Amino acid sequence: MRSSALVSGVLGVLLLVLVVVGWPPLLSLDRSVADALHRSALAEPGFTRANRILSDWVWDPLTMRVLIAATVLVLWWRRERWLALWLTAATLLAAGVQQGVKWAVGRERPGWPDPVDTAHFAAFPSGHAMTGTLGCGLLLWVAALHWRETWRGWSVLAVAALVSMLGVGWTRIYLGVHWFSDVVAGWLLGWFIVSVTIVTYRRYGRDERNALRADPPGPDGSRMGETT
Repeated sequence: MRSSALVSGVLGVLLLVLVVVGWPPLLSLDRSVADALHRSALAEPGFTRANRILSDWVWDPLTMRVLIAATVLVLWWRRERWLALWLTAATLLAAGVQQGVKWAVGRERPGWPDPVDTAHFAAFPSGHAMTGTLGCGLLLWVAALHWRETWRGWSVLAVAALVSMLGVGWTRIYLGVHWFSDVVAGWLLGWFIVSVTIVTYRRYGRDERNALRADPPGPDGSRMGETT
């Protein structure tokens, strides 16, 4: 996981530099992908409408944050306080990084005479892609901590998370509100924060995990070692 954090972080910074300096091959790739997908979006209104529903409701950043918040509340109720705090800190860090980079880079979104969707604020990185990666990554990690060894549906959940992470990025490019490199940056930065969260929790949250194994919660959330 440390190598994953290192690779995603380095690639994310490299992509940021290329966008800031306006590297021609990257800008040319962004434009060609955007033009091709915009033509498709105009020609396929039904498919475009489906992408808008997925982007605006299913994989919307607010949806992801609500799911994380609900998970934090459940973990707090189960007295897994460190893990709940770790998720909260990761979510706040991601929001700060996302908005800070957007403000610093100030990249304009694709412009169209006939747009199929609209979005505001700077383009780089994609907030949808970054938040989707963060949310799916963190929720998958929490599920792995608790049920990976016992739940037979684990592989289905992992595939659903991967499809969501990739799918939300696709919708933002297809709808013409982000460049391809915006979405890739969102994926990389989101995964970087997920990886850092996991690495730091493995190191500093060890005591809580050991306590959970020794004294698992009962059906009502209480633990055998607790007194009333």
